[in-house]
Amino acid sequence: MEIELRRLTPELAEDYVYFFDTTPHDDQVDEHKCYCICWCSADAEGKDFSTREQRRAYALQYVASGVLQGYLAYQGNKIVGWCNANTKADCLKCASWRRFMAHVPLDDLEQGVKVKSVFCFVIAPEMRRQGIAALLLEHVCREAAQEGFDVVEAYPWKQWDFGGYYEMYKNSGFTVVQETESGYVMRRQLKHPSQNGRV
Repeated sequence: MEIELRRLTPELAEDYVYFFDTTPHDDQVDEHKCYCICWCSADAEGKDFSTREQRRAYALQYVASGVLQGYLAYQGNKIVGWCNANTKADCLKCASWRRFMAHVPLDDLEQGVKVKSVFCFVIAPEMRRQGIAALLLEHVCREAAQEGFDVVEAYPWKQWDFGGYYEMYKNSGFTVVQETESGYVMRRQLKHPSQNGRV
């Protein structure tokens, strides 16, 4: 299985929205397609995300401006997976952070720790259980280390699977720093390339 991992760039905006147009996720209800616009570095204050058309339009805008970040998994010329990964400090005003993330500690940011947050995965149904999410996660960690991040942080939920699975993170070297009734905060410390040439 040949999988190519690519950073989401403005040039891939149409590919990105088409993936969400055609890929079932969440509750399988077409009108509920999220386009992952609620996990990003844009301030959600005053924005209306109530319809699929509005969310799609915001997705195109956010990809073009770079506030929606992450990585795409391609098989040939078709996207088969997506991982939303962004700078934690930049995302504290996005819609989903405001709604779901009050339990996540912020003391690391106050101490100047540079954190990459992994928020969400979407995998094409026919490609699930084939390691695509794990490939994307390792790619996020590798790129984050090269970009000077200190930590990759993730938020697997106990009731939902969009944040990735606890076992996947554990197998990738993440440890639990906090557990709540709804889920976990997990972290993986990174080694920068300058540290003995290892990541």
